[in-house]
Amino acid sequence: MTKIDIHKPILDLNDKLAARNRALFDEKGVFVVDLMASPGAGKTSTILATIGALRNRYRIAVIEGDIASRVDADKIKANDIPAVQINTGGACHLESDMIKRAIDVLDLDNLDLIIIENVGNLVCPTDFYLGENAKIMILSVPEGHDKPHKYPGIFQVSEAVILNKVDTMEFFDFNEKEFDESVKALNPKAPIFKISATKGSGVQEWVDYLSVRIEEARLSAQASSQSTEDE
Repeated sequence: MTKIDIHKPILDLNDKLAARNRALFDEKGVFVVDLMASPGAGKTSTILATIGALRNRYRIAVIEGDIASRVDADKIKANDIPAVQINTGGACHLESDMIKRAIDVLDLDNLDLIIIENVGNLVCPTDFYLGENAKIMILSVPEGHDKPHKYPGIFQVSEAVILNKVDTMEFFDFNEKEFDESVKALNPKAPIFKISATKGSGVQEWVDYLSVRIEEARLSAQASSQSTEDE
């Protein structure tokens, strides 16, 4: 019996469209973060804390992915930040063609940073490249320290890990040492930022890291452009 793998063609098409997104982001000098987490981990509060720390330095927009509603996009817009809502209608992740439609309504010439809030899920978003510069994942303390064991894929594909709601640590049986060791075993290069997005603790270390990544991408893009002109 011949088996047809429909997963591979879907990912191949997604990757081609994502590469076009990335080429456009590079051309416009826009750094893009794909933020992944389970529902309730604090994605939107982390985005708002990041905006608060970086809005005087970078021009920021947000793409919100949810199965339904526009609650999170309205929260972002209330802070005078451009936001585009994508409702997937049941799909558990965003895909590159959805991002293409979202960026069509954003003014990329006047942006430095786009934060994509992916659909709340620790599995599906890991497989789909959107054209981003970096995938970042958030885990919150109430979810438990054992998540790296149960969902290793998302920790392996993430460039950095944010542990949110650390101000609640004393109320939960969260083994911080085991969590750190589990993440490092899966992804030795990924830094772990321990923050309370709503209280502000640890946020500066996270945004300092993000700022460095943005500036590195700018220098790389400038060097690439100069190399092309010299040829």
